[in-house]
Amino acid sequence: MTADPIRIGIGGPVGSGKTRLVESLVPLMRDRGIDIAVITNDLVTDEDAQRVRRSGLIDPERVIAVETGACPHTAIREDPSVNLAAVDRLAARYPGLDVVLIESGGDNLAATFSSDLVDFWVFVIDTAAGDDIPRKQGIGLLQADLLVVNKIDLAPMVGADLDLMRSDCAVARPVKPTLFTDLRNQVGVDAVVDQIISGAMIPAGTDAVTV
Repeated sequence: MTADPIRIGIGGPVGSGKTRLVESLVPLMRDRGIDIAVITNDLVTDEDAQRVRRSGLIDPERVIAVETGACPHTAIREDPSVNLAAVDRLAARYPGLDVVLIESGGDNLAATFSSDLVDFWVFVIDTAAGDDIPRKQGIGLLQADLLVVNKIDLAPMVGADLDLMRSDCAVARPVKPTLFTDLRNQVGVDAVVDQIISGAMIPAGTDAVTV
């Protein structure tokens, strides 16, 4: 357990797989003894929060929805106070909370998290958006602690060159890690969990936690 929960940001363009990543991380982190909760950001709805609550993967009370009402950048970067308040609510509700996953609203390649809000952040892109995305080198892709390239199963269907994407990611991020996943079929998710735990220095527990 930690005195204050470690805050993990998950950002990326619309449809890249952010919510799917949250749904994938929750049971795997729970099985490693990590007490976890979730905050989702949407523009004017709580759609993503409702999806996570309905998943059956986590107690619905552990999921808080933030409606940003403006560009998603604002609530995760310029003024993260609404998300910080949500973290405080969860920490007060669950004193043993280890980790809060904070999913940004869907945005573009310029989306970044404030260091005042998160301790570690993941940026998600997908092959269906085009294999030129790593070469565009948006600030989110460049600065994230971990880049996840999702939907590798769709690469052949959309004509995306995975080898080229791997090479371009290595050029764009020569030091920071990049992982390739098929979240729909849970391919590569364990590696993502390992990287988050290691990179964010999350102390894994010894027993599974019911969330």
